[in-house]
Amino acid sequence: MNFKKRILCIGAGYVGGPTMAIIADKCPDYRVEVVDVNAERIAAWQSADLPIYEPGLDEIVFRNRGKNLFFSTDIEQGIRDSDIIFVSVNTPTKTYGQGAGSAADVQYVEKVARTILACSTSDKIVIEKSTVPVRTAEVMGRILRSGSGNVNFAVLSNPEFLAEGTAVEDLLHPDRVLIGAHDTETGKVALETLAEIYGHWVPADRVVRSNVWSSELAKLVANAFLAQRVSSINSISALCEQTEADVQQVAHAIGLDPRIGSRFLQAGVGFGGSCFRKDILNLAYICGTYGLEAEANYWHQVVTMNDHQQDRFVSNLITALFNTVAGKDIAVFGFAFKADTGDTRDSPAIRVCKQLREEHARLRITDPKAIGNAKLEIPESDEVAYIEDPYEAARGAHALAIMTDWKEYKDLDYERIYQSMEKPATLFDGRNLLDRSALFEIGFNVYSVGRAPLTHF
Repeated sequence: MNFKKRILCIGAGYVGGPTMAIIADKCPDYRVEVVDVNAERIAAWQSADLPIYEPGLDEIVFRNRGKNLFFSTDIEQGIRDSDIIFVSVNTPTKTYGQGAGSAADVQYVEKVARTILACSTSDKIVIEKSTVPVRTAEVMGRILRSGSGNVNFAVLSNPEFLAEGTAVEDLLHPDRVLIGAHDTETGKVALETLAEIYGHWVPADRVVRSNVWSSELAKLVANAFLAQRVSSINSISALCEQTEADVQQVAHAIGLDPRIGSRFLQAGVGFGGSCFRKDILNLAYICGTYGLEAEANYWHQVVTMNDHQQDRFVSNLITALFNTVAGKDIAVFGFAFKADTGDTRDSPAIRVCKQLREEHARLRITDPKAIGNAKLEIPESDEVAYIEDPYEAARGAHALAIMTDWKEYKDLDYERIYQSMEKPATLFDGRNLLDRSALFEIGFNVYSVGRAPLTHF
């Protein structure tokens, strides 16, 4: 088949894989290839068991794989054959040297830029899809311009705004697609080339154009603002517990104000995932490098409050269980950082479970999709059991902690669970997911975030 353009994505992770699957599905006249150095991951993309779980993704991949959607480990050949290259590699927080613990580690972005330069024999549009510090495109551009001059490159910024668990829906019906380009003829042409791809299914008024630096920064700021709302309502949840106000009623009341809105005002045990903490720390670090210390401290506080909320959850749990959890079985319902994903990166359950283990609690962990990843975070042992059946996980437990808002947990028979647990049976709802009055009637002592506890003694 004669394809209109050949698209390559370097990086087959949570962003690259789903994004390319949607582009292939909506643009059958484009050839789309996803490459990665991880052969095991590529093999999984080529199998019946995809390496990531997202509702609706399997069907789209299976429908297009082998037609105009391909997966490979041959990065160099993919670069040579492509017209458009998406760079979707990992940019984790640095763990070494200058900026350790805050700055983004962009070594993989630089390595990819050098590989693109070395392998390119024709002009390319190179697109930042990874979340990067503002002005990273300048670094990529300088590397790509350092060659012989026979090949021309245009660098664009096209950040993703996906939420895990709804990534397919977010890609199919985005509220905006942001493309940043340099104000040059080459940049403008490249921008419109990319806009044409999205135009196959995204309304024109949702394709937002900006300069490169604004596009790079907007991604960090979007995540920082969302996380800030979570930390803000969680700070209020602590006050509600002390005053017997109800954080859900408070959130509902302020959310009716159109200037505030209701989204991301659900108090809980804190945010997680691969982006929020990393992007906030990166934003704070960037502020600090420009001498904006007050601004950096402001954003650091969002992360501090998130950690505090998880610490507070553990403290409340220990206090409610007569000031000790040593030798007690705690059933942990959910390890993924949110429902509808198997991703456990920076999940609140990690910090909570590690603290419970430090207090010598025995853990019985269950999750519909994340047990495999959870074992990488907290290895199975004599004191840590992973159990697929939530009823079995709760059997004989002294307490039950809801850590992920899986719909499946709302539909469980809690009368059955109560009867199987040690008494007094205590339930800690870290997501305010369940009907606490009904649980109390069954016999549970119920502790919900931001609400007065319901106890029988």
